[in-house]
Amino acid sequence: HPLTPLFKGGLALIIIAGIVIANMRDRLISWAVTLFTPEEAHYGDYAGADPVDWVLSNNLILVALLSVLGLVVVLVLIFWFVWRFQQFRITGDHVEVRKGIIFRSHRRAPLDRVQGVNLTRPFPARIIGLAKLEVVGAGNDANVELEYLATPRAESVRADILRLASGARAARTAAMNPGSAAAPAAPASARAQLVGSMNAGVNGLITGVDLADVVPESVVKIPTGRLVGSQLISGLLWFVFFGAIFAIAIGGALIGMLADGISDGVVILGLGLGMGIPMVIAVVGITWAQISKSLRYSIAPTPDGVRITYGLLTTVTETLPPGRIFAVEVTQSLLWRPFGWWTIKINRMSGKSAAQQSSGSGQQFNVVLPVGKRADVERVLALVLPEVPAESISALWDQGIVGPGEGDTYRTMPRRARWRRPFSWKRHGYLVADFGLLLRRGNVWRKLAVFPMARLQGVSLSQGPIDRKQRVSGAQVHTVPGPITGYLSGLERADALALIDDVSRAAAEAASRDTSHRWSEHAAAAPVAAPVTPPPAYTGPPPTLSTPGPVASPITPPPAPPVLP
Repeated sequence: HPLTPLFKGGLALIIIAGIVIANMRDRLISWAVTLFTPEEAHYGDYAGADPVDWVLSNNLILVALLSVLGLVVVLVLIFWFVWRFQQFRITGDHVEVRKGIIFRSHRRAPLDRVQGVNLTRPFPARIIGLAKLEVVGAGNDANVELEYLATPRAESVRADILRLASGARAARTAAMNPGSAAAPAAPASARAQLVGSMNAGVNGLITGVDLADVVPESVVKIPTGRLVGSQLISGLLWFVFFGAIFAIAIGGALIGMLADGISDGVVILGLGLGMGIPMVIAVVGITWAQISKSLRYSIAPTPDGVRITYGLLTTVTETLPPGRIFAVEVTQSLLWRPFGWWTIKINRMSGKSAAQQSSGSGQQFNVVLPVGKRADVERVLALVLPEVPAESISALWDQGIVGPGEGDTYRTMPRRARWRRPFSWKRHGYLVADFGLLLRRGNVWRKLAVFPMARLQGVSLSQGPIDRKQRVSGAQVHTVPGPITGYLSGLERADALALIDDVSRAAAEAASRDTSHRWSEHAAAAPVAAPVTPPPAYTGPPPTLSTPGPVASPITPPPAPPVLP
């Protein structure tokens, strides 16, 4: 889009230029007057007065307008060159982006390694109907960004990338008549793009609905009160901590006033407030950021994967194709237990750099359910874990999430090792199923992690001297980096060895039948297959049935039976 440079740093450039001009206006006016009208203007009369009045009194309106016009022309030319050198191309195998004038870059994302597609609408860009498309790759700093596109075009490109990545396009092209394929539409001019995107942006901002994101309908509806309350309860511990700081500061101030005088007490109170107030402001800001990100949440199934939408002002939509989720964890904190609230996180390849992941910018879509009750959890688990049979969801809840119960099949810690997990040793264990490895942990913070077998990276055992003395072992489930860790401690030695054997067998079988990386290839080819012409009706005498005779010689095959209608 022609306004891409403005939202990729041009707006900050204009703000910086305005600050520089405001701070150096006297020098700039002096230089301009000396350059253009050294005799007519009396710059000595200016002496830091209002520049607009001084320009009007000296009849320098034309010079001022020409200067502003020249600055605008320079900025427009810079933006035009930056926009002209940004190109992207989508082929049957890759998504490529080229940009840069002096320092050029060329990024390429293989379609068969696409981990997801983000569609981000920052609030300023959303006003005029622009969106940023981000193709999530598998690797460190592997994402490819297309920014900015008109929102309808970005949605079209997103659908095209997902179809190509799924194999549906190749299957349909092979089955269709090449002459029947529709020709691609010619790209619109820069003026048409600008007018069309601004009209769509204003209309979308008034209506407040993004039709491409609400169809299909979300399977989970989170009430706003529940969402706000859950975040406030989560931040309750921080408020208690900072409240204790305030109490200590006030108490110290009172003691100081009684013991050493008012001045020392005021100093102590000031130090306490100086430390506590910024922390409280930070907690309020973080809590509000979490609430605003989780508002307008939706999760829905699509032919190309699970589509998740977050955000109040800046909306972000991501489509997670099948087979791109490496771990799922259902968690409940102690403060949420009276309300029956749970949250669901996932591990996935983010394609972010290490700095972006450490800053938290890559963690937004690791939460696929901010807060929900049992029915919400079961619906989301059915979406993100399609390998789990529908009849196993209730058992997954009863034995794994809230268990253990009667007939518990999890392998847990022995009694002699309970000192390692004094509150949760009865829950701390694992279960190997055909669809995944289940890790059940925690009692104060209940957790159940599911690692799909087809995408399990490995399992390792570790045993220190104390473990050897107690005949127990630790186990580590290896997966892609994320908020879910797969560590177990204090397992029976036999259970730990059984974990290695069972996972090796189940993972090999699951990987052999996994076709999620080309999820639409076979489904797309079936509807466009050529219709089969039935054979002509047989009009001869009816065939006679007979008992089978001796085996025919391989040289002389038996006669072919008649074709029945």
